[in-house]
Amino acid sequence: MITNIHTRNLIAPADIVGSLLDSLASKQDLLWPHEKWPPIHFDRPLSVGAVGGHSIIGYTIESYEPGKSILFRFNSPKGFVGTHGFFVEKINQNITQIRHEIHMKLEGSAKLWWPLRIRWIHDAIIEDAFDKAEAFVTGQPVNRQWSLWIKYLRYLQKRKNKTNNKRNH
Repeated sequence: MITNIHTRNLIAPADIVGSLLDSLASKQDLLWPHEKWPPIHFDRPLSVGAVGGHSIIGYTIESYEPGKSILFRFNSPKGFVGTHGFFVEKINQNITQIRHEIHMKLEGSAKLWWPLRIRWIHDAIIEDAFDKAEAFVTGQPVNRQWSLWIKYLRYLQKRKNKTNNKRNH
């Protein structure tokens, strides 16, 4: 069983942080780092049953409480069996925690791809999302550097995309 949890305490009231969550996948998305990573999308506005994802990761919204939580059930890639989601929790009047959790079982080739590639990309995306949220609530940019492993994985992906684009033209 895989459990992967990221948290960030933000100096902002819970309703402000909750509004970031509610903007997910919209044209004014204030949480997902679509400037650096493949965008997240759904077949309709955020609601239970909406189907979407980002890059090769597909999921369906299993539960959604506006401003507080959104839970997704994995549809793809094959071998990801479980859920992931964002949660907003008021710590006190001025501090709110945003959390992302994955709880899943890996099957087949996912047992290889998660530890080698996907986990590292996932961790970088979530930290970039939290950086984006922090920059929004503080008004100060957060410019965290990616690890060499992430830079290498992104380089490989760009090469793969260029090769695929040449084949398609």
